[in-house]
Amino acid sequence: MKKWSTKMLTEAGIMVALAVLLSRIKIYESPMGGSVTAGSMIPIILFAIRWGVGPGMITGAIFGVIKIILGGYVYTPVQAILEYPVAFGLLGLAGIISISEKEFESKDYFRIILGVFLAIGGRFLCHFIAGIVFFGQFTPEGMSVWKYSLGYQLQYLLPEFFITAIILSLIWKPISKIEK
Repeated sequence: MKKWSTKMLTEAGIMVALAVLLSRIKIYESPMGGSVTAGSMIPIILFAIRWGVGPGMITGAIFGVIKIILGGYVYTPVQAILEYPVAFGLLGLAGIISISEKEFESKDYFRIILGVFLAIGGRFLCHFIAGIVFFGQFTPEGMSVWKYSLGYQLQYLLPEFFITAIILSLIWKPISKIEK
């Protein structure tokens, strides 16, 4: 794991603060948790792409803990850990595609979208499992708990994926020029 420099720590703090602010701007809110926001995962994913998986996962987990403190839905301690620090920590998976400080290339758009997919896919997996294990009793009569959890999670994470992928693709070229 990379040694945390003052610059990296400062950037992590700014990105967590920005993610918290963006998470408060809700475009759509699901009745039992989950929402489409104004791109709240973008700062964490951007940080992970710039600094790597480890720092990205730690920063995402901190964001998850802050979300609990600011009013996350806690049903059981295990559910809270799975759906907040673990789920948001997995946003750091975007760091797998860490793009080096070279000239921006058109293939980097594909890598950005792949990074966003890995990050949000990791978060989706945590919420999907929690939906089955902890919230299965809310499944409508006659419907599979698996299908219900799948549909419920996709209703807000799919739009979040598109918002995040589009915005990151648009802002990556100028941001990639910022020195680490």
